Amino acid sequence: MSELSSLFADEVVTNAYTKLVEVPGIDGPVALITLDNGFDHTKPNSFGPAGLEAFDKALDEAFAANPAAVAITGKPFIFAAGADLKGVPSITSREQGLELGRLGHRVFRRLRDSQVPTFAFVGGLALGGGLEVGLHCHYRTYADNVPALGLPETMLGLVPGWGGTQLLPNLIGPDHAVTLILENPLNNGKVIRAKQAAELGLADAVFGSADFLEQSLAWAAKVLAGDITPARPEIDRGAGWDAALGRAKALVAAKTRGFAPGAARAVELLELARNTDIADPESLSKGFAAEDEALADLLMSDELRAGLYAFDLVNKRAKRPAGAPDKSLARKVTGVGIVGAGLMASQLALLFVRQLQVPVILTDVDSERIDKGVGYVHTEIDKLQGKGRLSPDAANRLKALVSGSLDKAAFANTDFVIEAVFENMDVKKQVFAEIEQYVSPETVLATNTSSLSITTMAADLKHPERVVGFHFFNPVAVLPLLEIIRGAQTDDATLATAFATAKALKKSAVLCGDLPGFVFNRLVTRTLGEVMTAVDEGTPFEVADNAVGELGMPMSPFTLLALVGPAVALHTGETLQAAYPDRFVSSPGLEALVEARKPGVWTYADGKQVVDPEVAALWPQGDKPSTAEEVLERTRRAFAEEIRIMLEEGVVAAPEDIDLCLILGGGFGFWNGGITPYLDRTGTSEAVNGTRFLAPGVAGV
Repeated sequence: MSELSSLFADEVVTNAYTKLVEVPGIDGPVALITLDNGFDHTKPNSFGPAGLEAFDKALDEAFAANPAAVAITGKPFIFAAGADLKGVPSITSREQGLELGRLGHRVFRRLRDSQVPTFAFVGGLALGGGLEVGLHCHYRTYADNVPALGLPETMLGLVPGWGGTQLLPNLIGPDHAVTLILENPLNNGKVIRAKQAAELGLADAVFGSADFLEQSLAWAAKVLAGDITPARPEIDRGAGWDAALGRAKALVAAKTRGFAPGAARAVELLELARNTDIADPESLSKGFAAEDEALADLLMSDELRAGLYAFDLVNKRAKRPAGAPDKSLARKVTGVGIVGAGLMASQLALLFVRQLQVPVILTDVDSERIDKGVGYVHTEIDKLQGKGRLSPDAANRLKALVSGSLDKAAFANTDFVIEAVFENMDVKKQVFAEIEQYVSPETVLATNTSSLSITTMAADLKHPERVVGFHFFNPVAVLPLLEIIRGAQTDDATLATAFATAKALKKSAVLCGDLPGFVFNRLVTRTLGEVMTAVDEGTPFEVADNAVGELGMPMSPFTLLALVGPAVALHTGETLQAAYPDRFVSSPGLEALVEARKPGVWTYADGKQVVDPEVAALWPQGDKPSTAEEVLERTRRAFAEEIRIMLEEGVVAAPEDIDLCLILGGGFGFWNGGITPYLDRTGTSEAVNGTRFLAPGVAGV
């Protein structure tokens, strides 16, 4: 066993099996290598040291047979999910990181350097190193039902380090490469499908899944015969490359503010790729060596360890929510009622009808609002049909399931009713009291409140046990988090139904205690309050707003304020101030902003973001400005204190759930692991609370 293999002792080895197949129209056999770790599609193929060595041996066997071509394919539904990252925390030296990078390059580039034509037949998921295998091949086909293709490394704190940064821009152009290497991963790990792969130039051909391998081999025969010559774009290494790099740098600045080393390193490698000639082995070796050096550095970074911790949370903990009741207790949902027909309610209606495919009824105070809400859903369904994501029949079926009614008696046959009305306790209590007259005692009454007490909301009902918090994040279609809140009388069946419904909606749910603001809004309100207080004291808006980029928030505090809306932020703040007056204080500046009905702090002049002069005039400021470092420190300390108190109160089960909420609810950076690994790493946790949130070694800190 090699030193690297010993570090990956728990590696689930992906074997590579070589089979010689005869294909009509091809003179000589095709050496078909199948990647398969022996498990079903729920455990994807991946490449650790042993898997790379197995692939290397399969290539030896393939080339020794003097084939007409070599083709790589995967097991059903899976091509390969990239590097096996479980052993990464065991890498303790930069030299070990270099060795891992070099091993991947040595094995994969045999496909590119081959004098025999090489093909990748991608019939299933291909991410990271799996996609890079295809990039090294001379030709690529994809099945039309492949669910996920992408290069997620920069989201984790790495770079596509087995050829991706050098090959991709030189195969499909630098702008498309920026999309796959930076834009998609930094947008919550977005992936693409086969159709998009073809549009980007990643796929040479796309075939139906039923006989994908047969069609791919037949297509390969035509390529070898010269009947088909896949198009290869001419790469613009001048202005086009400059523009792509400009977009890459702007993306990284906007998404990471320069605090994610993997993304910054990827930009450097894309710059280098401009001068990489992928047809010249010596030039290619220089580019690959730069990837090796980048990997070696990043594999030793705290940000990568935090990124792997975050990845584990999103892919494991989120699928098994802490505190969720047994799923067998969940009731079936065959009809949904939505109280309200505004934008949020309309978004919910679209989500419920698309994912549950059951009747959805909206109600509101007048027909005009209801018609507008139903119309929104129908229009969005039409857009999906126009994009080819729904067939005409499917679109018509979904639209027929959505209706509106002024009479809440229309909810009589629903099993799940969610309110999305104004954030006012009296209004919400009245809504539930009206609905309770018409629905069965088992119908779940869910509230989309962002901060109000579930217990209080349910207190006067005949059946308070069926009320549950079901807090979505805006935009509903994009953000995957659902905070599920248990009131004092919420029973297990209601809670189980809420979690089962969240899963059916393809959302990740976290169980939260019934305390003001729950998790995300409580933490963001506390830290936003620190920034606004600094401005109240006299700190310039620009200084305060730019000071906290290191925290990994997806946007600056005042940009977030404009997105949420000052009035909503003020209302949430007032709820928390009433509960915790010692830590949540009112901001005279925010109050003035709301009173003046200003949408936010910023405006634009000559294409640049500047403070709105009217806001500067109305916002009262003192004469005790803070430096950026001081604003960052007070914000870090506020985070650490509030998280400790929330854990003591039992708002969530563990620090991991805090991080999960921040990552999934607000797009906090993977490179910080959410927030608690960052607070541990910077020493803030111990300075404020006397102890760390996570044990040493968790998240690499």
